[in-house]
Formats: sequence, structure tokens, C-alpha cells
Amino acid sequence: MPNYPVIVGVGQLTNHLKSLDEAIEPAEMMASVARAAADDAGSRDLLARLDSVQVVNILSWQYPDAPGLLAGKVGATPAHKLYSAVGGETPQRLVNETAQAIVEGRTRIALLAGVEGMAARRMARRQETRLAWPVSGTPENVTGNMNSGFSDAEARHGAMTPVRVYPLFENAIRAYLGHGVEEHQRFVGELCSRFTQVAARNPYAWFPIARTAEEIATVGPQNRWICFPYPKRMNAIMEVDQAAAVIMTGSETAKELGIAEDKWAYLHGCGEANEKWLVSERVDYHHSPAIRATTSRALGMAGLSVDDIDFFDIYSCFPSAVQYGLEALGLDTREPRDITVTGGLPYFGGPGNNYVMHSIATTVERLRANPEQKALVTGLGWFATKHAAGVYSGRPPTGEWRSTDPAIDQAKVDADESPPFAAEPSGPATVETYTVVFGREGEPEQGIVIGRLDDGTRFIANTPADAGLMQSMTREEFVGRKGRVSHDAATQKNLFEV
Repeated sequence: MPNYPVIVGVGQLTNHLKSLDEAIEPAEMMASVARAAADDAGSRDLLARLDSVQVVNILSWQYPDAPGLLAGKVGATPAHKLYSAVGGETPQRLVNETAQAIVEGRTRIALLAGVEGMAARRMARRQETRLAWPVSGTPENVTGNMNSGFSDAEARHGAMTPVRVYPLFENAIRAYLGHGVEEHQRFVGELCSRFTQVAARNPYAWFPIARTAEEIATVGPQNRWICFPYPKRMNAIMEVDQAAAVIMTGSETAKELGIAEDKWAYLHGCGEANEKWLVSERVDYHHSPAIRATTSRALGMAGLSVDDIDFFDIYSCFPSAVQYGLEALGLDTREPRDITVTGGLPYFGGPGNNYVMHSIATTVERLRANPEQKALVTGLGWFATKHAAGVYSGRPPTGEWRSTDPAIDQAKVDADESPPFAAEPSGPATVETYTVVFGREGEPEQGIVIGRLDDGTRFIANTPADAGLMQSMTREEFVGRKGRVSHDAATQKNLFEV
């Protein structure tokens, strides 16, 4: 039998701290889930045998050498250490790359781990105190794409954080579907409610609370606007203290080590691709060619169709990300199969770049209970920019395990023509998509518009700082609205006026 890549151990930790006395240093949290993963595989000795230790980029607390620190805490002396770049797709991409290394004989046993301690850091800031954790430092070596996710023009107009960009996608999806504003809020609320039902049953969820569509979609003191059309309960929550780890090896190696086969979860297929890197370069804002390429490649490698998949974990930082994933797979929000195993980033928790490690760990646990089943896990980074997917089962693949160079799919995505972009637009224009940014007190602060000039050239602009106008943009459809755009040379900003 080929030495198929398998996950043999998983560990998760959610620290619902009530005081700073209960805070756990991130490196210690990772060490805890690493030991849990080894125990889960049935052998703490696995940690001493590790030849690869890989850590997902940590946002809340940086270390000069996080994988080396983790290795030391668990008694490992790996020849290969890796600290990743930023990106929510990273855990799945690391699984894909490690699987290839196992098949090629470059890696024998690997630990993949990640953590966030943002809840503890937030609590410390509120109490105006410092955490008694070791001094952090700049990572010495980072592997992966370190490019910024936004351009100078996008940043100048406010489109440089996920809470501001994913709403741009959502408003474009609403217009594409032909929904009215209130109709679409209910539609998205129902989608999110499905996720909360799963989170309510998950012992690792940060918010194990089932909510109705109305609770999620209705704006109020406990659910204020963040950026239209998303109130708070539709946004990923990153201020969590969570960690997860998996141990990977080959099926033949696992057999040699005496790891019980009922612990094994096989990676059947994988894929990776990037969207057009900048949001202003996207072909449109209502679908994702890169997710389609990534999931199609993973399913094709596994020799499966989407109908063969028993359950999914579709990346869920915001509702638009879920809809991108479903549309790419030819599914919709009424899909009866589970589309999340954890409850999703707004409800399970969004531990920075490491959420997908939790979804993979949970997927492995589900497959152990039902090994004949097959699962598809997706991850994305930046603004639905970087993508990775994996197909898993508790039963081995048939035939040779052979992945495809991601450059093949990337070339196809890159071949799609982007609209021309004007940094200093002027003239009649039409709104392609938009959002309204709100302050903590509930007042609109900024309108962001992506639009087209009459010749099809795309631009990004702000609306006038008119509270009445911005409030009306949350009640009436603004996509397709006609107006004029102009450029202010002094501020280097563009203004769209109706």
C-alpha cells in the first residue's frame, strides 16, 4: 500500500478566561494542544519523534522563533521548522504541503499548530495592565506570501480591513441575486442562524448560543452596525483564546508506530489558488473563480463530485465568504448537508489565521465516528484572496496519491481579464458595490463605493460625509445608482456624488 498522508492526532483548546489570572501564554496553549494531539494518537512519544514542527502565524503575540519554542516545550528536535505568513487558508495549505512532503519521503512525522490569545490581550488593555508573558519579538523567518492585501488607493478610501471589505462583497451578491435590502438581511440571517445551531453543540465554541435569524439580522444595542450590511453578529470574532494542532504522518509510518487505524483520517485531495490579488482587480464581486478552481482541483484529485461529499466546513469569516464557497460548489444556502462542523468564525470563534486547524481537527473527529464519509474543508485569507481546500475520509484513497502544481490552476484564474482601473477618475459613474462604515456609537462615518465610469473603467471612492445619505444607503439599493465621481489632488481621494 502507498504511504498515504494521514492525520493521526488532533487537539483543541478554548480558554474562556474570566480573569487575567486564567490567561495562558500562547506558546503554552500550543504545547497543550500538541500534547493532546499526541495523546489522541495514542502515543506521547510521537512528539520526540517529530521531524517537522510548523506554526501558523500568530497575530496576538509574536515570538522570534515560534516553532523552535514549541518544539522545545514538547521535547522535539525537528530538522524542519516553519512559521507561516498571514492567511486564513494557511492550516489547510500546510496540510496540503505536508502531505506532499510525506509522500515524497521528505517528512516522516509533522506537528502543525496555531493559537491566538486576543481575548487575554483585550482584557489586559481594558484593565490597563501588561500580561506576564515572555517578551515577544519579531519572527526571524517567515515562509509564504507576505504581500499586503490592499493597494494604496484602496487604503486611502478605507477598504483595507476585512470588516470593511467583505460587506462590499455582500452588497454585490444581494444585487446579483435580485433581493431587496430587507429581504437579503433575512436571507443572510437565516444562513447565520444555521451556523449558530452548530456552535451551540460544540464544546470548543466561544459563543455556544443558538440564535434566530431575527436576532442576528436585527440591529440594536447588543448588535450594532459594523459596516453595512453586517451588524456585529455577522462578523468574525477574533478576540478569542483558542489553539489547535494536528499530527500528520504516512499510513505506512502510522502502522509501524502502532497507531490504531481507527484514528487515521486520510487527505484524498487538495487544491490551492489565489484570487486576483487586489479587490479592485476582481472580475466581479458576486463570485470567486479561485474558490471554484481550488475546490474543483481537490474534488478531482479525490475522484469525487460534490454530491459524494457528506459534510463541509465552508470558510465563514463573513456571510459573503460562505456564499462564495457555496456558489463555487454549485450549492446554495438551502443545502441540507452540514456546511460547517464548528459553527463558523462569528460563533465558534475566529482565532486569527488558525481557524481552519480547528475545522480540520473537528472534521477528523467526525470521520472517526463515520469513517466511510467524506468531507470538504475550505480556507481563505485576506479578502477572499488566498484559497486552499482539502477532501478527507476515514478510508484510504485508491491508487496513487498525486497532487497538482497549484501554478496550473493559478494560470487559469490569472487569465480572466480585470477591468481597467482609474486612480484619478472623473465623470459620470455607476455604483458597482458599496458599504457604509459605522462608529461605535452607531453613527455612519464613511461611505465606500466601488464603481464604473461609462467606459467600464473601475474606481474606488468615498461618498460625501452626509449622515442622511449614508443612512439611506442602508435602506435603499445603492448598487446601480448613477452619479459623478471626481478626484481631489490635495487629498488624493475620489468623491462619488449622486
